[in-house]
Amino acid sequence: MPATRAIVFVTDFGLDNEWVGMCHAVMVRVAPDARIVDLSHFVKPLDVMSGARLLSDSLRFLPDDAILLAVVDPTVGKVRNIAVEASNGRLLVGPDNGLLCPAWHASGGVTRAVEITASEVIIRPVAPSLHARDVLCPAAAHLAAGMPLEQLGRAIDRNGLAEVRAPSPRVEDGQIRCEVIDYNRFGNIHLNVRVPDVALASLDQDPSVVVEWAGGAVQARRGVTYADFEPREYGVIFDPRGWLTIIRGNPGNALEDLQLAVGDPVWIKTNTEPSS
Repeated sequence: MPATRAIVFVTDFGLDNEWVGMCHAVMVRVAPDARIVDLSHFVKPLDVMSGARLLSDSLRFLPDDAILLAVVDPTVGKVRNIAVEASNGRLLVGPDNGLLCPAWHASGGVTRAVEITASEVIIRPVAPSLHARDVLCPAAAHLAAGMPLEQLGRAIDRNGLAEVRAPSPRVEDGQIRCEVIDYNRFGNIHLNVRVPDVALASLDQDPSVVVEWAGGAVQARRGVTYADFEPREYGVIFDPRGWLTIIRGNPGNALEDLQLAVGDPVWIKTNTEPSS
């Protein structure tokens, strides 16, 4: 009998209620030997794109045969619950709202997909507001224990699966028009800019750049890590997931000081001021 596969679990549930614990209990009942990796339960509440980005950014660190279970579902009960197989063999479970889309694209695309409907899998009665516990978690656990994908429910057209698209920056020589895609508890602001974008804009050799937004502009020195900056000095670095990030040297807080929010436009420009 094949070994039980790990389950990588990501949600926006937080930890101030019983939901994560109940989900663990359900999965352990079905697959007692499964290792459950809690990737995060602090995805921005109801933010499907944030959860999708986190999952796809994490893929290269996850076990190749792990079941990926993601739950960020603003309209729980309104969309179908699905399990998909990617071309590299990865199995993903979640709501059909685009949450799994970047991860399956990064895994080579979908080869098979099913709607989770099997009576022997679903816990009934299904709570209308917590399909994670009653539908998605038992499905992921059954897959981890070796159940074939097709036994979870009826096959569905892979071309009809919901998708989400991350915004792309507009790159020109000397500037990048981008937007805020996330922030963290330290007040660091993540932009939808990758290393190749900075090179394409010819900003990769600039020791500092101008960060401009609707409320003003600041000069920010380029660096590699937080220790490169003086306290409260503005800087830009690439975070561990590869996104360009606006920071202030510790104990500064860029988010509080710049008053930016997810979706706000930002321009990263060549600094024409002479360096001191």
